[in-house]
Amino acid sequence: MTAPAKTAAAGDTSGRPARPVRFEDPERNAAYWARIDRIVDAAPPLTDTQRAIIRAAFHQPSVREAS
Repeated sequence: MTAPAKTAAAGDTSGRPARPVRFEDPERNAAYWARIDRIVDAAPPLTDTQRAIIRAAFHQPSVREAS
């Protein structure tokens, strides 16, 4: 299984990393990511508490079984 191709849109100066190609049709792919951008831009910013909860979820110490 190969990873989807990641390409930045021509003229993209958002500073965001290249995005995966969701659809073969470039216009449909651009419309998809434009919709995602609108949703993200409309969302309220995270509170410090929300950021802390997300960080804690991803930075759990690894559990090692006793041998």
